[in-house]
Amino acid sequence: MTRYQKLQNELKESPKIWLVTGVAGFIGSNLLEHLLQLNQIVVGLDNFATGHKRNLDEVKSSTSAEKWQRFTFIEGDIRSLKDCQKACKGVDYVLHQAALGSVPRSIDDPITTDGTNIGGFLNMLVAARDAGVASFTYAASSSTYGDHTALPKVEENIGKPLSPYAVTKYVNELYADVFARTYGFNTIGLRYFNVFGKRQDPNGAYAAVIPKWTAAMIRGDDIFVNGDGETSRDFCFIENAIQANLLAATAGPSAKNEVYNVAVGDRTTLNDLFNALQSALSENGKPYAKPPVYREFRAGDVRHSQADIGKAAGKLGYAPEYRINEGIAKAMPWYIENVGRL
Repeated sequence: MTRYQKLQNELKESPKIWLVTGVAGFIGSNLLEHLLQLNQIVVGLDNFATGHKRNLDEVKSSTSAEKWQRFTFIEGDIRSLKDCQKACKGVDYVLHQAALGSVPRSIDDPITTDGTNIGGFLNMLVAARDAGVASFTYAASSSTYGDHTALPKVEENIGKPLSPYAVTKYVNELYADVFARTYGFNTIGLRYFNVFGKRQDPNGAYAAVIPKWTAAMIRGDDIFVNGDGETSRDFCFIENAIQANLLAATAGPSAKNEVYNVAVGDRTTLNDLFNALQSALSENGKPYAKPPVYREFRAGDVRHSQADIGKAAGKLGYAPEYRINEGIAKAMPWYIENVGRL
């Protein structure tokens, strides 16, 4: 039995109270769904800036009425300290996912990105510290590695940020470290590497590549590739990210006040991703025959990204269960069923 399997059994036996910020978003709603399946009590905070009520409705429809009653939703904003304080009251574990993601969004509007990702993060740290929560786990980002070119990415070696978004996520780590040194409030940061899965929004200028391409293929639209298609990423299926969050939240003292890569430790080029999505659609009876359209590289993007997950494996017991093709296969039926309603 893996550490994660053992943990899930323990949580079922002894439910805790969890706060998930950004609960109506892609990662937040998946965390909510999984926690409710484990009979946990969940408080959710969201202002619907990037999250959607439909995500909460979908979780409700997939959950028994008894388990859904264990969920309390607070419509609020992490930029409001009062909202954060209200959400943290009586909570055991905080899973802080709320943020304004996207490198291009931060380039277009750095002020709003800063206010949410830094000001909001600080509000959450203060509220969680004052509430005496048992643990605080937050969504960090692989963008923190910036222009550091060495592969695979190791937590201790980072470069200069390449976007305002990357700056905000690095500042989160700095604040977390200061709170540990100054107040003895220890946290865990999870540097996500291109998380994907069901309920990830394919629409809008800031949509991530997998949902955006998947939806476009289903609709028969052109696929646009930034650059030559040889840019590569360490794509991480949502179930792996859920595992990392639960392991981090319940980790012992020796694992706290650290940041960990959350990925699979592999690299997939955009060209290979195109082929993988095309193949998965064909297997689901939705063939896509158009070739990709190549265009200029996108500002602020790093060329290659791949994680070393040894630290998370050693200190947290993290063992990703899904590689990219397995994750795409599991997520594809959801996109085929839902893309017309998104």
